[in-house]
Amino acid sequence: MAHETSLPFRAGSEGYASFRIPAVVTTRPPADGGQGTLLAFAEGRVHSAADHGDIDIVLKRSADGGRTWGPLQAVARNGTGTAGNPAPVVLDGGRTVLVHVRSAATATEDRIRRGLVSAADARRVWVQHSDDEGVTWSPPREITAQTKRSDWRWYATTPGHALQLRHGPHAGRLAVPANHSIAPTVPGDDGTEGRYNGGHVLLSDDDGANWRIGYTDSNPNGYINANETTAAELPDGTLYFNTRNDSPAPGNRADAHSAPVHGGEQLIKPFRPQAGLAGPVVEGSALHLDEPGVLLFSGPADPDARALMTVRASRDRGLTWYDAHTVDGLPAAYSDLVRIDAATVGLLYETGDFSPYSTITFRRIPVEELA
Repeated sequence: MAHETSLPFRAGSEGYASFRIPAVVTTRPPADGGQGTLLAFAEGRVHSAADHGDIDIVLKRSADGGRTWGPLQAVARNGTGTAGNPAPVVLDGGRTVLVHVRSAATATEDRIRRGLVSAADARRVWVQHSDDEGVTWSPPREITAQTKRSDWRWYATTPGHALQLRHGPHAGRLAVPANHSIAPTVPGDDGTEGRYNGGHVLLSDDDGANWRIGYTDSNPNGYINANETTAAELPDGTLYFNTRNDSPAPGNRADAHSAPVHGGEQLIKPFRPQAGLAGPVVEGSALHLDEPGVLLFSGPADPDARALMTVRASRDRGLTWYDAHTVDGLPAAYSDLVRIDAATVGLLYETGDFSPYSTITFRRIPVEELA
């Protein structure tokens, strides 16, 4: 079956050397039953593909389900510093909330993890919103004091979309998966080791006005150490978390659940290996389709390289997985999933013929292929 694809972002165009870190959401459909607007976010990296430097959060809007895209907008700028890791979520009332991080241009991840960057220049957390489907945005507001512990070093939101809970006792709550690193605890370590990665989630019960830290998983055991994390809500209100693992557990992914009664405030068990999702060390995206009742995960499926973008599916709440849709065998890296309409899922992903970072491409996938 032929699949419709489009190209919202291409490296070396529209004033940016590189585009990375995709995130995508759909706004609430209008009252007349029409289709909502897709909002595709990315980091627009001005001078190079590096993870630090002059980086803006950019946005393109689509009114036709991702077939075509409007002009590029710079949603968040931090002068010549970094604004990145967009974590958008669309609320029941239609407002789009965008949580993201900022840091100084010279604040590399390596220097931050070593404790060589001041609190003012290190990773800080901000939020802003749009009430007109991404056309205009509020001024950004800093929420670092509510969302980052003083002893955390590296810090990042998601990447990918965040959640508003629809089911269970905490329906309406916002949940933003995030990760951090801690200072070294083993003599001779400098803080850059994978064992010092940890995961957490940010929670808000008032539509993003106030925030707090929910669960934290920060155990420097060198076995499973959560890094970039994605989440999906199951039909009973259970939160499913899936994380990149840089430590030597079986496979490079791990997952965990938070019970409906907790709504992300704590995990049922710490993260455990998820060897059913073979792939390289990389970010991934999770999305639950209440109808037809399947949990999806997108990410490269080559175990040794960022390549072979694949959507996998689970019918048992993430216990076991099967390949549902393979895009192609090309290089591919970060991705995000979105439900476009009843019949279609969208995949926004990094890919290219010779590098996974040449484009951010959007692909429409029929739900019937994923069920």
